Amino acid sequence: MSRTRVELGRRADLGGDCANCVGLCCVALAFARSADFAYDKAAGDPCRNLDEHDGCRIHPTLRASGFKGCTVFDCFGAGQKVTQQTFAGGSWRDDGKLREQMFAVFPIVRRLHELLWYLDQALALRTSRELRGQLSDQFDRVLLLSDASPERLRETDVDREFDLARPLLIEASRAVRNAAFAARPASLRRVRAGADLMGVDLGGADLRGADLRGAVLIAADLRAADLALCDLLGADLRDANVRGARLDQAIYLTQMQVNGARGDSATTLPAGFSRPSHW
Repeated sequence: MSRTRVELGRRADLGGDCANCVGLCCVALAFARSADFAYDKAAGDPCRNLDEHDGCRIHPTLRASGFKGCTVFDCFGAGQKVTQQTFAGGSWRDDGKLREQMFAVFPIVRRLHELLWYLDQALALRTSRELRGQLSDQFDRVLLLSDASPERLRETDVDREFDLARPLLIEASRAVRNAAFAARPASLRRVRAGADLMGVDLGGADLRGADLRGAVLIAADLRAADLALCDLLGADLRDANVRGARLDQAIYLTQMQVNGARGDSATTLPAGFSRPSHW
């Protein structure tokens, strides 16, 4: 396999394809013993559940085995990109130098792909021709960076790329969100960018057009809430109750946010999203 699908730059290609990866998320990344992981693991150490074929020995029972974090994580397609394109099908198992390079590059490509995801969503919004042009240029720039050599990738300042793109993402969101949200009831005035809404009851709330960028919604009650055109860029939805919620038109929603929330068959999701097995 000489190419990865993500070279096409389509949103559907910005999701994990474990069959074409060499278990990078199971080796390159560190995790700490917590409610999400059953034990401490240092970056570069293979997870004890990783088999010799780069598969997970306990994949069907990850949550029950104390590895909830693994079921939430999404590499945005970086795993197969780094494996199949950046290193031409090589594996960290091959030699020490390749191992060090792959582990250094993987988190960088993952963040670049996450940015591509947001830019792709912004391009799908109905905005001005000028803004679409700027977003398209930024997408092409980031895609080109993600296609670079291992040496060039390691020199990439990903924070700078996010800083360059963030104003465009915010402008695109603002252009389509419902301006009437500002006139909603006083009970919803706390719903704003960066708000601490941990455990807050927003069940059944009309959140159409709200700006929840960077908001903390851990364990919040969002049952049957309407989040159409709601900006969720960077919002923390871990353990948020989204049963019956409308998420299909939410802005900047990611699969990882969905994986971390608690939904059900009545939760509406955007096209191309996977319904987590624990829902």
